Amino acid sequence: MSTDPTDPSAPRVGVDEWVASHEQRRAYRAGVAGMVERRLERVPSPAFYLAFGIAAAVVPALTSNGYVIDVGLNTLLYMLLALGLNITVGYAGLLDLGYVAFYGFAAYGYAMLASPKFGLHWDTLAVIPLAVLATVILGFLVALPSRRLVGDYLAIVTLFFGELFATVYQNGEHMSFFGHFGAHDVTGGPNGIPNIDQFNVFGARIGALNYTAYYYVALIFFMVLLFAMYLVDRSRTGRAWKSLREDPLAAELMGMPVNRLKLIAFASGAGIAGLAGTIFAAANTAVFASEFDFTSGLLIIVYAMLILGGAGSLGGVILGALVVNVSLEVLRTPGHATWIFYVLIAATLVAKLRPWHALAIVLAGTAAFGFIVHAIVSSAWPRGVHGQAPVGGILGSGLSHWVILPSSPMTIGNVAFIFLVLAVLALTLLKGWWQKLAMIPTLYLAAFVWENRLAVEPSITRLILVGVILIVLMNARPQGLLGTSRVEIV
Repeated sequence: MSTDPTDPSAPRVGVDEWVASHEQRRAYRAGVAGMVERRLERVPSPAFYLAFGIAAAVVPALTSNGYVIDVGLNTLLYMLLALGLNITVGYAGLLDLGYVAFYGFAAYGYAMLASPKFGLHWDTLAVIPLAVLATVILGFLVALPSRRLVGDYLAIVTLFFGELFATVYQNGEHMSFFGHFGAHDVTGGPNGIPNIDQFNVFGARIGALNYTAYYYVALIFFMVLLFAMYLVDRSRTGRAWKSLREDPLAAELMGMPVNRLKLIAFASGAGIAGLAGTIFAAANTAVFASEFDFTSGLLIIVYAMLILGGAGSLGGVILGALVVNVSLEVLRTPGHATWIFYVLIAATLVAKLRPWHALAIVLAGTAAFGFIVHAIVSSAWPRGVHGQAPVGGILGSGLSHWVILPSSPMTIGNVAFIFLVLAVLALTLLKGWWQKLAMIPTLYLAAFVWENRLAVEPSITRLILVGVILIVLMNARPQGLLGTSRVEIV
């Protein structure tokens, strides 16, 4: 058997051979769809990455909307963060819950060396390598005492590191050396560090808040690192990381330096996060510790991108960041979020409810149940239908005659949310037609909670919807959109 990793017949590290052979034996779809599928499988991965880079490069030329460019810049920063986390989690299989601290460490490092904070205004070509190198060293130091830890123990240590970073930088306006030499303002505390210099290379300076320029900077860095990781993925180190992820004990017995691989993975992931942090600091001209702590939700969002795209997949990094960040932006508007909510419910019912007449019964029953409840409430409690739907147009008009919309929905919405959680839990205990019939009031209750409570809180609701999308995906495709299937012993 060939041992050349470039040989298609050679065993692939981190890929279950039974699953791989099963995928090769599967029947292609007939017609044009099957032909397109076969053609796409012959296209090498770098061609898709290059196509993404070209498409992303022309976006600023197609629009002058600053909001769109800002969303694009944030998406590219998320891609960089997901790419670094993919090394630690997707390749090496190490659960790092302090990853965002590396992002913040480099952002603050750039701010301290290129702002009026300490009177330093270093050139960008000096600040970025220094900030990235310092972040790599920090990642190495964090991994050093953690190299013998796995699973939950490693997660606890890295989570402590992330919280320590946020606490120190949030209270860094009075820092001293173990109580000596007086207290000094190092991080600005809650006020952060404002007025950060923009990128300055050989005298050429990017204007303040020029998101288009930083968009291209982030895109160039991401594409370079993406192709570098493509080469690493097929290198000896990449194969060793995958072996470590699948079975650390087996990898160690095969002579692989497990501890050294963990250190390299932590340091490499931290370095990419550090690079993203320097771009973030320069583009936003200010940094605050609250942007990098656990409560900001940044770590959860990056993990969601990685899981959605598929851990260990470079293409999944791109797809996951695009889907999650664009979805979060779209869900900022209650009208858009409402459409997505109902389309998502309908798509889930269509995909999961069988036979088809059961789907028809549930949909028709839910519609009839809503009109009956609305008619009863409008007669017995007129104030219960005086509210307004958060979305206009045909959908809003239909919902106003179907869902109960009280004029003061806050309290009743909170109570209904609790009952909705209990109803969903009860659904999991029912079977057969009892479960399908119980879906009717549960779906209506979900619509009621959405219209009266969730749609009016977009900052929270959009995260809930992303979580629902992840739950549905993990049930349908546990390995993510572009992840590799594995056999699991149950």
